[in-house]
Parts: sequence; structure tokens; C-alpha cells
Amino acid sequence: MAQSDKRKQSLYFPESMLQEIQQEAARLDRSLSWVMQRAWKLARTDIRKLPSVNDVPDDGPDDERGREED
Repeated sequence: MAQSDKRKQSLYFPESMLQEIQQEAARLDRSLSWVMQRAWKLARTDIRKLPSVNDVPDDGPDDERGREED
């Protein structure tokens, strides 16, 4: 069996999103880490379809990365 990489990383979420993730983790009786890893595995194909910062035309307002979304 391959050994898993257990490096720690801090992630920051808006309070409402974190509460929702925590509620789902409790509902599933799983850790936050497990929920986030599953979410990544399920969403990564769609995320890879998003344009990179270099693919977006530079005619709009300042970079909105990190903007809180609904």
C-alpha cells in the first residue's frame, strides 16, 4: 500500500461556507479534510475548465481573485 502525503496546509473560507462544510462533515460523520478531498476529486474536472488568469482579457476591473462569492 502506498504511503499518503500528510503535509499540512491552511485554507481560508468565508464563515458561512465553513459552517456549511462543517455541517456536511457532521452529517456524513467524516472529517473536514475528508469532505474537502472528496469535493476536490468530484470538482477537479470542472475546475480545470476555468480559464487561467492569462486567458482572461485585461479590459475589466482589477483582478477579483479572492472575492467572496455567493
